[in-house]
Amino acid sequence: MIIVLKQHAPQEFVDMLMSSIKAKGVQIDVSKGARKTILGLVGNTSVIDREQIAGYEYVDKVIRVEEPYKRASRTFHPADTVIDVGGVQIGGKKLAVIAGPCSVETPEQIEGVAQAIKAAGATMLRGGAFKPRTSPYSFQGLQDKGLDMLCQAGKKAHLPVVTEIMSADKIDLFLKDDVDIIQIGARNMQNFELLKAVGKTRKPVLLKRGLSATIEEWLMSAEYIMAGGNRNVILCERGIRTFETYTRNTLDLSAVLAVKHKSHLPIVVDPSHATGKRWMVEALSKAAIAAGADGVMIEVHNNPDKALCDGAQSITPDMFARLMDSLRQLAPIVGREL
Repeated sequence: MIIVLKQHAPQEFVDMLMSSIKAKGVQIDVSKGARKTILGLVGNTSVIDREQIAGYEYVDKVIRVEEPYKRASRTFHPADTVIDVGGVQIGGKKLAVIAGPCSVETPEQIEGVAQAIKAAGATMLRGGAFKPRTSPYSFQGLQDKGLDMLCQAGKKAHLPVVTEIMSADKIDLFLKDDVDIIQIGARNMQNFELLKAVGKTRKPVLLKRGLSATIEEWLMSAEYIMAGGNRNVILCERGIRTFETYTRNTLDLSAVLAVKHKSHLPIVVDPSHATGKRWMVEALSKAAIAAGADGVMIEVHNNPDKALCDGAQSITPDMFARLMDSLRQLAPIVGREL
């Protein structure tokens, strides 16, 4: 349920109304816009007398929220959410470009890529230290050592760092190393205990869509994080599993539009994991921005043919620089900046 207050509702009335609602055991999320204040009610709202509240002088309207996700719903929060990550905004007019290798391999590799993408205009550095792999015999990442390398490379290049967490017991390590965005991978999208754990932090979370997840299931996973108090959630469309085998996954750009319609959360697109083919990355990055995405997440490796994982979908620093030039030309056409 949401309560929309009239523009000039006095603060005394707002405080009184909120106190009476909280006394019934219902939580309230407050969203203040330029003209209206919205109170989003979460919990057992059946104890709330809708007709009584609607009759108050300073209440504009009372609306039942049909979606099972509340805090992630645009009804609760009409304005787009903009998340600040180390001075980089995600969700505003300026596009976010997250780039880096699938996996951290050596200090020279990650630092070289970081400097190259920084020079080309990237806004954040990504890299895997803990790698979820389908085969138990595949390279699983350098773990704690790789995380240290990644964070050091980010500091040297003055780029915020994005990396994936695999289990809740690593949260303290991620916070200690000052990871700027904690990534929840596709395979962990419905790891509810992990979602609850990152929800207790206030660190921005990049939530990737599960391999076979519906948009509602994806937003419900975001709700788990937000229900814990962490509202800094960024969604990432990375392709879903379909019957098609030519590409690694099927990139669902319609999800960008659906999310923008249903939710206020920012969304970025990962064309690298979606296709598994480096020659598709530039065109689909441009398509994602044209569709309304708030940014892209690109895999970049200085020697993709010798990468320890996902080399086929990684582009070189030179290719990334050309991609950035293309995005600079596209951004103003769709009302964005780079």
